[in-house]
Amino acid sequence: MKILHVFNRHRGGGGADNAWDATIALSRRRGLQVSTFERDSRDLPPGLAGKLSAFANGLYAPGAMRDFAARIAADRPDIVHTHELYPLLTPWLFELCAEAGIALVHSAYDFRITCPIATHHDGRGVCTRCLDKGAHQVVLRNCRGNRFESVAFAARHGIARWRDFYRHVDQFIVLTEFSRGWLSTHADIPAERISVNECAIPADPDPVDPAQGRYIGFAGRFVPEKGVSLLLAAARMTGIPIRMAGPAGCDPAPFEAQGVSVTIGGDPATLRDFYRGARALVVPSRWFETFAIVAGEAMAQGVPVIAARIGALRDTVREDATGLHFAPDDAGDLARQMRRLWEDDALCRALGAAAHCDVTARFSEEAHFRRLIAACDRALASAKR
Repeated sequence: MKILHVFNRHRGGGGADNAWDATIALSRRRGLQVSTFERDSRDLPPGLAGKLSAFANGLYAPGAMRDFAARIAADRPDIVHTHELYPLLTPWLFELCAEAGIALVHSAYDFRITCPIATHHDGRGVCTRCLDKGAHQVVLRNCRGNRFESVAFAARHGIARWRDFYRHVDQFIVLTEFSRGWLSTHADIPAERISVNECAIPADPDPVDPAQGRYIGFAGRFVPEKGVSLLLAAARMTGIPIRMAGPAGCDPAPFEAQGVSVTIGGDPATLRDFYRGARALVVPSRWFETFAIVAGEAMAQGVPVIAARIGALRDTVREDATGLHFAPDDAGDLARQMRRLWEDDALCRALGAAAHCDVTARFSEEAHFRRLIAACDRALASAKR
């Protein structure tokens, strides 16, 4: 099977980038003939020039279209597997795949198909206005916090809906049953065109004893929808020490000023040590999430997770089995669950052990690859029909 993976790297990296890198590496190890066609948002020039370039290419990227057309004509892949495409590629590429008769698989790591800014969170709370009232709601509510960017995101989403790009996709891949149901319900995509394939996260062969953890951790971007302020409020209520880890580009200063230890960037070994030093990881997201790779990574070390009872977090973290849930946006309920794990060694160990077993069974490379091949086979059969 000859597969061409297509993606646009995010400027600050993140879970989606890690997920497709892991899938590509695994596919190569398993003997698939894999190549890539990629762009990188870090290549955009700084300042206004970069914003204008992102805006123009997000609407239509002529250079990328020419290069991609030449690539598929030369390589003739059996399958094109697309991931994140904005702003330097865009789903106009789907039409080239359809014209060439190439089976198309698309991995949806977020809510890009149904939300112009991909999160269904407008900075104040969960928002689904664009589903009912149109993409211009992004501009009216200035969901990006920058009027120019809000216009750009609304315009490219409007074009995607006008052209109905996603009709060309033979098989969608999502990370949880929640996302499968979301696309089926809110994007009118038939359930048989959507495959669930959780991320490949190897379980550490030497799981930690989480009851020895010295803090409760948070890992992720320091943005409103991730709920960092909620965690800080809960920490003040409990007095429990917390530590935070964020990708390169995050500003640690506001949190360090409050006495919080913050790690920025770092290699996988650094992040592994961060998880292994924690008694629990908190995922206090205020948006639906589509998986939360950090939750899986912590569980892979034998560390339980305290997650908001929202979106796909209910799939990734199994309530009272591999972790605890709390009411979304409720700092008091989060504080209550933090105290439970902080004060109960037996509960902490039991949840951590179960979390490690769950990662071993559900998120193993073998399980991920098996589900990936099944999705590709369905795409090939659909393309032939």
